[in-house]
Amino acid sequence: MAADNIPPFIAAQLNYLLSHFPLALKVEQIWSGGINSPAFSDRFTLVIPYCLEFIRWDVIYDVECPTAAPDVIFGPEDENFHPFHPRIKSPKNCLSNWDNKDPTRLLTLIQYLRDQYGAYQRKRVGDVDDDRLKFEISTILSREGIEMHMSSGAEKPEEVKFAVPLMDMNINKMVPGCPWRHSQRIYLQVMYPVEKRYASAPSAPRLKLVATSELKALFSIDDVKLPSWLDGMCLAEYLPNLEESLKKQILEAVSLIDVRRGFIEALACQFGRPLEADPVFCRKATFLAASGVFTFLVHFLIPTQFPRQQPALILQSSQHFNSHSQRTPIKSGPLTDYPWSPRWEASQMAERISEFLADEALNFKRNCNEAQLQQ
Repeated sequence: MAADNIPPFIAAQLNYLLSHFPLALKVEQIWSGGINSPAFSDRFTLVIPYCLEFIRWDVIYDVECPTAAPDVIFGPEDENFHPFHPRIKSPKNCLSNWDNKDPTRLLTLIQYLRDQYGAYQRKRVGDVDDDRLKFEISTILSREGIEMHMSSGAEKPEEVKFAVPLMDMNINKMVPGCPWRHSQRIYLQVMYPVEKRYASAPSAPRLKLVATSELKALFSIDDVKLPSWLDGMCLAEYLPNLEESLKKQILEAVSLIDVRRGFIEALACQFGRPLEADPVFCRKATFLAASGVFTFLVHFLIPTQFPRQQPALILQSSQHFNSHSQRTPIKSGPLTDYPWSPRWEASQMAERISEFLADEALNFKRNCNEAQLQQ
């Protein structure tokens, strides 16, 4: 069913949830369950981040009974999750006195359920008969924001995952003009196999750094080398060195914004004012260039590791078009075979690129002419 067929009272609560929830939620599918009102979509699947993975819950409204609270159906692997069990003490039941005219009610419900789900998974992990896991949990209980998940199945061994938020830093505030709506964080995902007997020398857990998706505009965790896990080490011993290293790298990444900005300003001295430029992270810039009567655009793609890594250049003709693809401009592939040294001043980098393009423009023009003749 089309999303525009959602009844207004459901749409108001769903839109408020998506706009104000502290994590980035997604709606995977929307459909109708009404027998007498099939034209209205009154149920949907929410994709909710948890422990660096995603859980999917079906939220079931009843368009024919709009004053009733929605049902929430959890995944088949969570059949023992009962968030409204009488034994669970809650200051108030989110479903009691449901007000379908209050747009905040769905957010309150989903936040409560996610909190309860975290407590449910933490209890499952705590009940595992594994001495090493019990010791690891006891050493990190004081850290805030840790999420745990117990996975098991007939075809895979039992495994416990920890999602450990790293560094008490507000990265958003470190970037002037930051466009991020959600707080950007880096997490360490720690995966332990469940061992029923204590091993004298337990194997190292599997470790993986995970960052919120928008952080890659500033800093790539792919460039981070994790410290070695030494024999006999526990997580509480491992984290301080990792966090100290990451803090230094984040501070360096923020300082490199100004280095990239200086490079774009140096390019402006050679090519004139840019047609477009990324004003926040300084990762992209586009300039107009010419070789005789041939005019073209030069797109600069500047990596976060600049100047250790050189920018890629993409040339785009303003006079040649692909007739077979809706007349899109002809572009070159990424170019990196130009003179470059990370030790040069920004002015010298820009000057050498300008000299390179004086010759490369002739090759690009010839390729554009040949491409058009073949169409």
